[in-house]
Amino acid sequence: MTMFVDRVVLHLQAGDGGHGCVSIHREKFKPFGGPDGGNGGHGGSVTMVVDPQVHTLLDFHYHPHVKADNGKGGAGSNRDGANGRQLVLKVPNGTVVQTPDGEVLADLVGAGATFEVARGGRGGRGNASLANSRRKAPGFAELGEPGDQLDVVLELKSVADVGLVGFPSAGKSSLISVISAAKPKIADYPFTTLVPNLGVVQADNHIFTVADVPGLIPGAATGKGLGLQFLRHIERCAVLVHVIDTATLEPGRDPLADIDALEAELAEYGGLVDRPRLVALNKVDVPDGRDLAEIVRADLEARGLRVFEVSAATREGLKELMFAMAELVEQGRTAALPAEPTRIVIRPKAVDDTGFTVEAESDGSFTVRGARPERWVRQTTFDNDEAVGYLADRLARLGVEDKLARAGAKPGDLVRIGEREFDWQPTLYAGVDFVPGNRGTDVRLEEKSSRASAADRLAARKARRVRSADGLGADATDDEPDTDLDDDLDE
Repeated sequence: MTMFVDRVVLHLQAGDGGHGCVSIHREKFKPFGGPDGGNGGHGGSVTMVVDPQVHTLLDFHYHPHVKADNGKGGAGSNRDGANGRQLVLKVPNGTVVQTPDGEVLADLVGAGATFEVARGGRGGRGNASLANSRRKAPGFAELGEPGDQLDVVLELKSVADVGLVGFPSAGKSSLISVISAAKPKIADYPFTTLVPNLGVVQADNHIFTVADVPGLIPGAATGKGLGLQFLRHIERCAVLVHVIDTATLEPGRDPLADIDALEAELAEYGGLVDRPRLVALNKVDVPDGRDLAEIVRADLEARGLRVFEVSAATREGLKELMFAMAELVEQGRTAALPAEPTRIVIRPKAVDDTGFTVEAESDGSFTVRGARPERWVRQTTFDNDEAVGYLADRLARLGVEDKLARAGAKPGDLVRIGEREFDWQPTLYAGVDFVPGNRGTDVRLEEKSSRASAADRLAARKARRVRSADGLGADATDDEPDTDLDDDLDE
């Protein structure tokens, strides 16, 4: 049994970026070969593309969890990791991508239309890429950035020129089966059609598509029957055809009442007021049906509707109906604006745009929001003091510390960047050049550093020289020479 699926929820996970490598080149007779850690590969992205050969979302119904490949980590000898394979999802024409809250992300119409729904994470840089004139051999590397992880809702809205609308058992499936090559299920009981059917119709030199929507009943726009589930399939139709059963035996049913009920449901659904309408009074091959059609024809034409008496069984009046459909479709195509090529829009950033914001919270903490600061935090190894010091330098050069100070932050205040929380200590970056130390360490992060400053060492050296000169002057007449081991060691 075939199954039609036009709405699914996808759980997407783009690939994570590979970690950078920390490595020092080792070779015989080259004790200081320098850093040679490679970069990590980028994670694979998830992209949707319209494929004309795909007509349903059935594959995603059975496989709702989608994950792209991760990037590979870097290695020594300047070997970069491989990028993750891009994952391409083939979707039918007319697929709408939206968030679970209803926000539309993309409307994919036309063969080849693409949309990157989840971006892969960036690969981390190895210590070879992080080396510079001051940091000769970094003892750290960047972590790979996590890929996007989100849930999206896919809805399929059929792309057709004409939509057949009517009550159950009005003859819509029979009508589309005789004017096109479509073979929908046809039976003598209501709700035979459970899924939309598309058919291609040719009238002289005009070719257009017709959609057969499951039958509507009063209250369909509010969820009764199958109307609310499939009304979305007529949103893209340029022409609507009311298929009216003139031979129904149900009490309280007549063509005028049926049209009023259908128009009320279309108005309740919304967005279909401007579509031109045609009325097909079906089943005129039945004597009572033909009599009723002749009675109501004048009233329908008085409303400004074009009326056609047709019979799907004997094919009476179908040629005139098909040419009327083709005429309205061509008018809609002519009135439509010509498709313009995609324009490349360049939006330069403002001169004073720093790319991040600092917000003071009610609890006295501060939150830094921005693409670059949050990405830098995600790529930092906080077990490595040198990596933390490098992060502090980058944030200071970006202006985060200055903006925190202007926002009223004081040393010791809680600062959030992404998923990390810090106790702000502006002394981590004092505007001085980086002082290299042992790999993996940063003297600026040591609470009590035993290393004397350059000024202190210079003053101590001068003091020792003065003491040495005084000692030599006092012992000038001595026979034994005086040596100063400290001076020899310092020199």
